[in-house]
Amino acid sequence: MPRTHDLRTKLKRQIEIVGLCADPANRYKVVDLAILFNCQELTIKRDLQDLRSSGIDIHSVPRKGVSTSRSLQPAKMKELITQYTALSAFDQEIDKATSVLVGKQKTDALRNIVLLQRCIDEGIAVKLDYEKVSGEISKGRELHPARLFRADGQWRLIAKDNGVLKQFLLTKMNHIRQSDRKFKKIPTQEVDALFLNSFRSFLGTDRFPVRLHLSKRWAGIIKPRQHFEQAEVIERKDGSIDMLIVVNNLQEIAGWIVARGKGITVVEPEELKVMVVELAKGTLMNYGKR
Repeated sequence: MPRTHDLRTKLKRQIEIVGLCADPANRYKVVDLAILFNCQELTIKRDLQDLRSSGIDIHSVPRKGVSTSRSLQPAKMKELITQYTALSAFDQEIDKATSVLVGKQKTDALRNIVLLQRCIDEGIAVKLDYEKVSGEISKGRELHPARLFRADGQWRLIAKDNGVLKQFLLTKMNHIRQSDRKFKKIPTQEVDALFLNSFRSFLGTDRFPVRLHLSKRWAGIIKPRQHFEQAEVIERKDGSIDMLIVVNNLQEIAGWIVARGKGITVVEPEELKVMVVELAKGTLMNYGKR
């Protein structure tokens, strides 16, 4: 029986083969894939056989290379992306993000995930067209990818853009392609630092100490360390708790507090109290007299 590491490598390679060969512009021969994955041609042929056995119609065609005869169905793509991201040591949250990505990018979804992850692994820059918030398309943008992750129901990429670490939505990316430029891989700890005090999807290096009071009801519902990894909890005799956390964005947690309703109170900072009150007033105005 293969060792766990060998099995993970094999499964990851097989899904990457599907992602790479699903692009009609790529005409990989078996020998090309063997060189790319640093293995024997026989290994690639066995991979193709395994993939066909799993229901993927992939073949090596003379003078055409390896390709999928039919487009992958959305359900199969979601399955492959979920498997691939798990093998690449991503989080295991329920995958709304993958459904959104497949819905937007169709047959390119798996190909884009694989291409970006391989460029992260190999330290290769990517070029793409990116849709800005304004709707304007930034063409030929070059990024140095560092990490794929999911948050708030979206696949996201942390990458350096002109030397600055930024966050990008995969659903806003078009015409992703690998460049011929290598870059020095971004240290893991540098990327991890962005996530240290992230509450939801906002990543940054700001630090805001926050103290919340949770009623007995909410203390029984919310598991602080599942929401905030660094949370400190002070238990009260009445069953309520005080929760001390550090976040990198007050606006995000203000929205979370308002959405919970009665029973979660901001103790400090004052700035967060003001934000919560203003958000709550704005919500109430939606139901006022017109």
